[in-house]
Amino acid sequence: MVEPTAIGEPPASFADAPPIGVIAGGGVLPMLVAQGIRAAGRSVAGIGLRGNYEPEFPSLCDRFGIAGVVRLGHWVRLARRFGVEEAIMVGRVSKLRLHNPVGVLLELPDVRTCRFWYRRMRGPDRRSSVLLAAVADELLDGGVRLIDSTRFIPDHLAHAGRMGRVVPTAKQLADIAMGWPILRQVAQMDVGQSIAMRAGDVVAVEAAEGTDRLIERAGSLCRKGGWTLLKTARDAHDMRSDVPSVGVATIENLARHGGACLALGAERAILLDKPAVIAAADRLGIAVIGVPSEGASAEELAALCERG
Repeated sequence: MVEPTAIGEPPASFADAPPIGVIAGGGVLPMLVAQGIRAAGRSVAGIGLRGNYEPEFPSLCDRFGIAGVVRLGHWVRLARRFGVEEAIMVGRVSKLRLHNPVGVLLELPDVRTCRFWYRRMRGPDRRSSVLLAAVADELLDGGVRLIDSTRFIPDHLAHAGRMGRVVPTAKQLADIAMGWPILRQVAQMDVGQSIAMRAGDVVAVEAAEGTDRLIERAGSLCRKGGWTLLKTARDAHDMRSDVPSVGVATIENLARHGGACLALGAERAILLDKPAVIAAADRLGIAVIGVPSEGASAEELAALCERG
């Protein structure tokens, strides 16, 4: 867990700059983003999504308010009250309930959300990318522009090559080289962001259940362990939200279910507190490697790993 940091005055050069909004779901990522914003000298206006944001998050904000997940009108009103012109939307919010109209109604949507849902989301296509684009348009209509969620956390992005002390085996590198084009197709079709590989076979493919469930399923199918998890964003991924991410809990889950290697898209995946994630992987003997977006051969990956 990221520890809250003391809130200080932003540099004079940013004194008149509007705050950056952070629309926060659950997990550590909203806190990393808030810290990155303040490190860049900007103030943070937090909007915590009720029932989702972490209790530590408000302490990292200069201004803070709470809004329901499906109360877009309240999001806009808070942003206007705080003087927000640009915002970042990050953190976990369950997508499964939002696929169910009854589940949406139980969240007590406001008038703006009902109008938004009627105009934009009545059709059968409710993929994350479609929902994000629609939400971004709705916020822009309210005067708030969503921006790249990784803009203030470049140090927590995966980089090409080996990350950590554990060196992937030749078999793991072969699985990454073989599986990467498959993963890119899966991501391109918006099916999911992860697959599991072992000995040249695709063991499992992520869909709406998320990465943790994929890991559990792959572990149940590979009793001997030693399999590799591949995770990335699609080529034209909208970096304003839902960027693939892994945390310490992901590494621990991998180890618990027999995963031995983690391959992440370079500059396309977030390590939630990168030093802590790498330390956990080293401790549990899991190789972590960043893969160029277009993929690479096993030999090219080996050369990248040698450079670290």
